[in-house]
Amino acid sequence: MAKRERVMRMSVEQPLWRALTAYRVLTMLYAIGLFITAYDEYTRPSVAIGYYAVLFVWTLATLRKVANAESCTKRFLAADLTIALAGILLTLVADTPERIQEGGPTLPSIWTAGSVLAFAVKGGWRWAALASTLVAAANLVERGAPARDTVHNVILVWVASIAIGYVVEVARASERTLARALEIEAATRERERLARDIHDSVLQVLAMVQRRGAVIGGEAAELGRMAGEQEVALRTLVSGGLTRVSRVSEDAAAGALVRAVEEPDGDAAADLRALLAPYAGARVSLAEPGAPVLLGPVAAREVAAAVGAALDNVRKHAGEHARAWILVEDEPDEVIVTVRDDGPGIPEGRLAQAEGEGRLGVALSIRGRLRDLGGSAELVSVPGQGTEVELKVPKDDSRSRGKAEQR
Repeated sequence: MAKRERVMRMSVEQPLWRALTAYRVLTMLYAIGLFITAYDEYTRPSVAIGYYAVLFVWTLATLRKVANAESCTKRFLAADLTIALAGILLTLVADTPERIQEGGPTLPSIWTAGSVLAFAVKGGWRWAALASTLVAAANLVERGAPARDTVHNVILVWVASIAIGYVVEVARASERTLARALEIEAATRERERLARDIHDSVLQVLAMVQRRGAVIGGEAAELGRMAGEQEVALRTLVSGGLTRVSRVSEDAAAGALVRAVEEPDGDAAADLRALLAPYAGARVSLAEPGAPVLLGPVAAREVAAAVGAALDNVRKHAGEHARAWILVEDEPDEVIVTVRDDGPGIPEGRLAQAEGEGRLGVALSIRGRLRDLGGSAELVSVPGQGTEVELKVPKDDSRSRGKAEQR
């Protein structure tokens, strides 16, 4: 039984939630410990005791709320921040003005930072900025004046929370990118496995049917031809990365070689192999590099159209049973596409005569396209030995795009 690939997702922010859970418990105990050590200095210790009772119950009861992003809802964050702000303002009631002016701790003390950090981990730096600003305002109200130590503490919480929120956003984006890469890797391995299985079974059977049908002749020859076409289509499919055919020429029923594929979108480089792959068939062989052959979208489309025009000429002038070969070469500075057939060839002077009669298929459909791209198209034909069309296009996207847009 084949082993299936499975993508394991890892949450890069989960350790932050665990750390936040521990931080809230420890800082809650720290705030209560500070109160106990300075109990006699409070003017209204009963107010502080009541607040710490609420803080203790709230912290322990909401541990699951800060276990992950799904549990940490907006409503919980609002209630949590409200408790932190209330504790800061209740310090004015519970503590003495002298201790407040001297910079004594608020009732929630550093537990407040945990509430702000929850905003940062949940919503990123914008949420962190909002929560830390509200905490800063409450601290300034509690102190009564922007003292130096208060300003320092406010800025520290504000900067730290925003920084953590930004890091969380970057981590989430990286996690999505990694997950996508793992999915692509798993899909690629599965496609390679399927391609090996298909190559070892289905493709070999189709190739055998094609050969046997050609030998037997008659209806078997037609069956062999259809098997050959399916072999090419299946081989193209399992190779991966190819665009789908959007429409086929009206002569498809008669075995037309001209097919139109979807055009690439945007300004991103297009893989010429993907645009030429649909032209392959039982009578058309495509030889291409193993790596993508990248051209600008306009250049790639025009080259593919020129190849289509060359193959259309093969069908019209070389006969339905003529074979054609497409060779793609990816050079450092240019891309060369050669289309060759085994037809009767073109008589000498026939092209010039056709242009004089106004039939400009080769001149416009092939040479004209390549000329607009800054490339060239050379046609060599020997009577009785077939025709060869060599298309050359430079790897200059800006020039190719500009000239095409002027047309």
